[in-house]
Amino acid sequence: PGYVAQPVYAPHAVDYYAHPKYAFKYGVADPNTGDVKSQHETRDGDVVKGQYSLLEPDGSVRTVDYVADPVNGFNAVVSKSAPTIHAPSPIVKPVVPNIVKQVVPVVRPPIIRRPIGLPLLKNVQTIFPSIGGYDYDGSYANIDLGNYYDHY
Repeated sequence: PGYVAQPVYAPHAVDYYAHPKYAFKYGVADPNTGDVKSQHETRDGDVVKGQYSLLEPDGSVRTVDYVADPVNGFNAVVSKSAPTIHAPSPIVKPVVPNIVKQVVPVVRPPIIRRPIGLPLLKNVQTIFPSIGGYDYDGSYANIDLGNYYDHY
């Protein structure tokens, strides 16, 4: 009791094939920030035409006229007017060249790398017992270490 059935609303029908047509215009002119810009655009079906302009930091006004349609696509023409505000001329200071001493490179003799060999051993039999039977004459030529390192 006391409850009333809510009315049922039919979903809103959207016509996706309606001919789009609109026009808008806006502008900003803020003297505190210097922000000055404007835009206007119209659309009639698939053709969009418009223009926007803005004040550049150098005082010139950039204007862009554009047209978009399904045949030619998007085309824009950009133009720029002369500055209305003249920037102050910069103060030019003379450039004093820095005097740099010429550095003479230090030439060092090249480092010659030699392979590290076995040290000269006086008693080969105590250090390498597996190569026993060879006579040591002070050179590396008659010491065969091939078999000594194979079992590691």
